[in-house]
Amino acid sequence: MKKIIIIVQLLVSIASFGQGFLHRDGQKIVDANGNNIILRGLGLGGWMVQEGYMMQTQSFASPQYQIKQKIQDVIGEQGTKEFYAEYKANGITKRDVDSLAAWGFNSIRLPMHYNLYTPPIEAEKNNEITWIEEGFTMTDNLLKWCEENKIYLILDLHAAPGGQGNDAAISDYDTTKPSLWESEANQKKMIALWKKLAARYRDNPWIGGYDIINEPNWNFTGTNKNGCDENSNGPLRDLMVAVTKAIREVDTNHLVIIEGNCWGNNYNGIFPLWDENIALSFHKYWNYNDKESIQKMLDYRTQYNVPIWLGESGENSNVWFKDALTLVETNNIGWAFWPMKKIENIAGVTSVTKIPEYDVLLKYWKDGGQKPSQDFAKKALMKMADNYKMENVTVKPDVIDAMFRQVQTNDTKPYKKHTIPGKISATHYDLGTNGYAYSDKDFVNYKVATGTFDQWNKGNTMRNDGVDILPCKDAGSNGYQVSFIEDGEWLQYTVQVPKKNNYDLTIRYAAENEGKLHLETNDLKTDSIALPATGGTDSWKTVILSGVLLNKGSNKIKIVFDKGGFNLNYFQFKESKKSKK
Repeated sequence: MKKIIIIVQLLVSIASFGQGFLHRDGQKIVDANGNNIILRGLGLGGWMVQEGYMMQTQSFASPQYQIKQKIQDVIGEQGTKEFYAEYKANGITKRDVDSLAAWGFNSIRLPMHYNLYTPPIEAEKNNEITWIEEGFTMTDNLLKWCEENKIYLILDLHAAPGGQGNDAAISDYDTTKPSLWESEANQKKMIALWKKLAARYRDNPWIGGYDIINEPNWNFTGTNKNGCDENSNGPLRDLMVAVTKAIREVDTNHLVIIEGNCWGNNYNGIFPLWDENIALSFHKYWNYNDKESIQKMLDYRTQYNVPIWLGESGENSNVWFKDALTLVETNNIGWAFWPMKKIENIAGVTSVTKIPEYDVLLKYWKDGGQKPSQDFAKKALMKMADNYKMENVTVKPDVIDAMFRQVQTNDTKPYKKHTIPGKISATHYDLGTNGYAYSDKDFVNYKVATGTFDQWNKGNTMRNDGVDILPCKDAGSNGYQVSFIEDGEWLQYTVQVPKKNNYDLTIRYAAENEGKLHLETNDLKTDSIALPATGGTDSWKTVILSGVLLNKGSNKIKIVFDKGGFNLNYFQFKESKKSKK
């Protein structure tokens, strides 16, 4: 009897543990207790798979293998190994995952390169499939950090054996070798890799799912090279079915996530579905944030009774982020934005600083000329690798605010604490969306919908709002200035004032032609003040607006540009000599 009780308890324990995984419940993704889960995630782009645009090499080396060739040319094979070891060690650490959890993310999407887990087919002997421990160790470490933060890790095969798309940079596709679709050996390797991963992680409930192939974009029968006009997608379906079958041989716990052709969105011929614990991923970039933009996926969800997930999105303005996330969360769709780190990343949660020495390498790689010394190149690349550490990146509070707080409210909050009297940098306007924290005429990019690239920030520095920001060399600046100011635009600043008083406002600006602005605060609107031409956009002068009444406590000050065309560095409040008694 005792043995029977123990066996029953063991079976109950196994059954309970089996419910501990994210899984499909009709059209929802739910947790162990059946609670609806909205995944709020970030893709760790650039860590395991480098893409040219992240490294600023896209014009001459876009897939990772080409980037590696350029690096090897200047620092040799051993130097290249040392660089990549440092790059990967710094790229994602426990501190990164701790930060993501603190900011509000509950999941991470890991874009994996197969060659960290298994060699390319041309390196195998006798059609064997062998394994490399590096990728598994990197994944193990990341999973441990995720567990400690109670966030889910979704495995994403971003670069499949041979490469799964004609958009070569995404999957590190080398056109001189057989692609995934042209090689049975590559497909067998992909299937074996997923089975190996599933066997390793089948018992871990913090694995949120297996995103089995990222953004396939291949023409099987159609004329569009990226598979956007495919009607059957037979090879893609067959491969995903085979991968799922291999996973289920060793793992019946985890959610399997599939993607369509044409960068994940063409599901023609993929249905009917072949597994009970499956979800559909789609990717969304540069289109309108209306229900029509996701209607096809909503229809799939209803028709096939399956969850849908926005597996990749981003690369746009904060306004677009707020609107996109509001749209999908309102429709009970989780998401993973892109990417975590890239060089000079205006639209990401962090940005990697580029050093001047790296620009020297970029120029040589692109244009040729005198080759930098190996010592110079090695030092430059190792410094860039060091800049990928979380403690060395620039965290972007405006992006994080847009993704989490602004989705919930239109209220504004200070970018940083401003106390009057005091100096305020022009670029430190409030956190919030267009029309509330600032007003700018160009603030979003809908190029997929409009057919034209709409630049939301002409400066592409510091902040990801519509406000145009450039580096500033004027004395007393924070390193940045507001530029490309147009008539009628405005900025708002929340300031703390110790006592009700009249203040004089000093404005630091540069202008080729006369500009004008006025202030609005506490139901008070000042007269418009002229900003005379200074002799150029880099020639800085000051003007004073006198007698601005501010109340004790928190004040929201709006600077309205009646006539634009000038650059704004900072403004400074001082107690007026004619103070209100």
